[in-house]
Amino acid sequence: MNMFSPDPWRLRSAHAAIHLLPGLTLVATVAMASQFLSDHYGAPAMLMGLLLGIAFNFLSEEGSCVPGIGFAAKQILRIGVALLGLRISVSLFVSLGGGTIILLAFAIAATLLFGVTLAKLLGKNWQIGVLTGAAVGICGASAAMAISAVLPKNEDSERDLLFTVLIVTLLSTLAMIFYPIFAQWLGLDASATSVFLGGTIHDVAQVVGAGFSVSDDVGEAATLVKLIRVTLLAPVVLVISFTSNTFSRHAGENPARQGTIPGFLLAFLILAGANSAGIVPESLSTFGAELSRWALLVGMAAVGMKTSFSQVRDVGGYAITLVAAETVFVAMFILTGMHYSR
Repeated sequence: MNMFSPDPWRLRSAHAAIHLLPGLTLVATVAMASQFLSDHYGAPAMLMGLLLGIAFNFLSEEGSCVPGIGFAAKQILRIGVALLGLRISVSLFVSLGGGTIILLAFAIAATLLFGVTLAKLLGKNWQIGVLTGAAVGICGASAAMAISAVLPKNEDSERDLLFTVLIVTLLSTLAMIFYPIFAQWLGLDASATSVFLGGTIHDVAQVVGAGFSVSDDVGEAATLVKLIRVTLLAPVVLVISFTSNTFSRHAGENPARQGTIPGFLLAFLILAGANSAGIVPESLSTFGAELSRWALLVGMAAVGMKTSFSQVRDVGGYAITLVAAETVFVAMFILTGMHYSR
């Protein structure tokens, strides 16, 4: 090989970077504008990032910005969540208490059971009930895609997954905007607000946005509560993978692969553990926390750009009914559980 010939790996990397640049430039600009509004007018930066992003939704549908927006909404956002581990300590985890973790586990199980039951009452298959129940109860679109991978396939599988992701994303965005107001109206304190937001909003991104729109402390705690829900995805996927064969033994449906714990969650736990053990220098922890904040803001702007309310018009009414009912159910379950656990 000629020593002066270009490295194929470097060429591919450079091409990928150029491919992402327009979209990344756009979301970074929106993030900086959001921070400007926050600094000068007191508006929550996360909320501003989402709302400004929605105004640029048309750029996420086609054109040169699409790859970069998608990368920011998924990869950069996950990097931001992972780096939040540098702001988390064991003491914060312990402060949640075993009761909160038990409440979250029961909420997930109850939401799945409610979803399957309601799907049957609506005359639909049990798969859509499991799919929507997991999306609402665990971690939104990510859970929907992981659960879909282990559910038996039928002629409606792809459509059900698409509908679920669209509706959950929409309702999660609405929850991010209105749940902090609802929590304040209910008179919830900071701790209860964190559990409510982290235990009921579907996607990690919107939990981050809702929590940090209240305060930094609520944002950190709500994110931790949400990530505890995400950790429960792995056992839920394994149980569904094992039991789904019982429900579809005679249906001739194809088996699917199992899901895994998201890498950003593992990174979060590793960084949180290192920070709790005092391994991470304070200067590095501070820098990582600031980097995390900007990554989350960039990711939030991208999530806004990928949110289109008009897409709901193409979704079946039964799917909207399922996800909306499950959203109300899990919110009431968490609020009731917190009330009786005091």
